[in-house]
Amino acid sequence: MRYGAVVPWATEREFADLACVAEDAGWDQVFTWEAVWGQDAWATLAAAAMVTERIRLGTIVTPASRYRPWDLASRVASVDRLSGGRVTLGVGLGALHGNWLAFEPDEGRATRAAKLDEGLAVWAGLLRGQPFEHHGEHWSAQPVTELVPPPPAQRPHPPVWCVGALLPGRSRQRSLERAARWQGVLPAVVGAGPDDPGSRLTHDALRGVVARLTDLRAGAGLSMDGYDVVVEGDSHGSFGDARPPVDAWAEAGATWWVESWWDLPDDDAGRTELRRRLALGPPR
Repeated sequence: MRYGAVVPWATEREFADLACVAEDAGWDQVFTWEAVWGQDAWATLAAAAMVTERIRLGTIVTPASRYRPWDLASRVASVDRLSGGRVTLGVGLGALHGNWLAFEPDEGRATRAAKLDEGLAVWAGLLRGQPFEHHGEHWSAQPVTELVPPPPAQRPHPPVWCVGALLPGRSRQRSLERAARWQGVLPAVVGAGPDDPGSRLTHDALRGVVARLTDLRAGAGLSMDGYDVVVEGDSHGSFGDARPPVDAWAEAGATWWVESWWDLPDDDAGRTELRRRLALGPPR
């Protein structure tokens, strides 16, 4: 089991400082998040990359359908090079809220899902290197011969973790199919929302998700070796449903435990508590 923590509220400088605290305390990864209008997640991670040496840096999550895939490839690869290959890209459809809808209309879940899949394909193709060409429904790219950026440190590209939402009662699980194509899953069970936080994930549900992913990957000629199964939990507060002991989640198939402290207040007291929790180290 490896351990990470989401930093819910911090300026760019504060995040870099907290990443150092987490690294010294033995955490394996720290995460930031993305808003439509807000702090730039990749500038924030770049700041942390410059002051840390070991800890991995990632997003939970990037709503990748909003990006032009070449813009996302540029940002992720830049931070991956700065960090010496310590970036993880967490992606999902994104949660619609006022900060999103104030600037962009909802294209609909089906369109966002299609753009996420196609965008990730272009993203990965660009990071694998030239020549690359793509002609799809939403994006097009021609081979490039000038001003080509250097490759990311992690080859062929940094790992991608996808939200994989189990829809109870359905035979086909499209978001799990997406997650199976990449390097990790952020599993959830559909039913949670802003007024009902958490993923509704249980040990049995996680076993079911892992079994489905194992079958999907086997069908594509892929094993589960090195594949990341990420449980977001809370060892300190009351956010969500997942709680220790962590060993029980590992037995159900998890390979990562990520502390998600979204109920901490966005104020000085919340930041003090966040620093205290990080300094305690992961719940091994």
